[in-house]
Amino acid sequence: MTNPVRLFAEFLGTLFLLTTVVGSGVMAESLAGGNVALALLGNTLATGAMLAVLITIFGPLSGAHFNPAVTLAFVLRDEISRGEASLFVVVQILGGILGTWLAHAMFEIDWLQFSTHARTGPAQWLAEVVATFGLVMTILGTLRARPSAVAPMVGLYIAAAYWFTASTSFANPAVTIARSLTDTFSGIIPAHVPAFIAAQLVGAALATWVFRLIDRRLAAEIDSGDNS
Repeated sequence: MTNPVRLFAEFLGTLFLLTTVVGSGVMAESLAGGNVALALLGNTLATGAMLAVLITIFGPLSGAHFNPAVTLAFVLRDEISRGEASLFVVVQILGGILGTWLAHAMFEIDWLQFSTHARTGPAQWLAEVVATFGLVMTILGTLRARPSAVAPMVGLYIAAAYWFTASTSFANPAVTIARSLTDTFSGIIPAHVPAFIAAQLVGAALATWVFRLIDRRLAAEIDSGDNS
């Protein structure tokens, strides 16, 4: 049976993540005076910093996925059951939606709205594959090399990916769904959500497969060294 503390950690972490993504987007846009680069920088710094905080807090409780694509990666690695993973995804989506509404409430804008920000096309979809591949790569690689560094590494990766990907690195189905419900700086048209999510899941699966090959190669080298 799934520990409710794990589910609550995933819910609360994703809620605060989306409150940060949406809220910092609203604040950044209002203060940037029409300078989109400056607004994106403000959004980037807040999101990366909050991810480092949330993973540090909730990592010991639930693994701090906050992301169905990350949960998929751990399902593929047989490190979480499908049943618990399904519950993780549900609470991640609910937390993301409520986090978006909380940001709206704090900035006194209509809580129920839908985005009109177009984000679609092959370049955007490719960017989401790359962004999510890189995120899962960062998590799996850091877990192997230095587990205590996962929180800052994920925060730094997302901060970088905001700028080097054409899509500004959503890299998270729960985040994508929640951002379709805000017509602010960070939004995405609801009709464009399914393609983003498909690209994100492809990126997560590819990264998991690549790291499985790497793990097998490393294990073979270790066995070869032990037998020599």
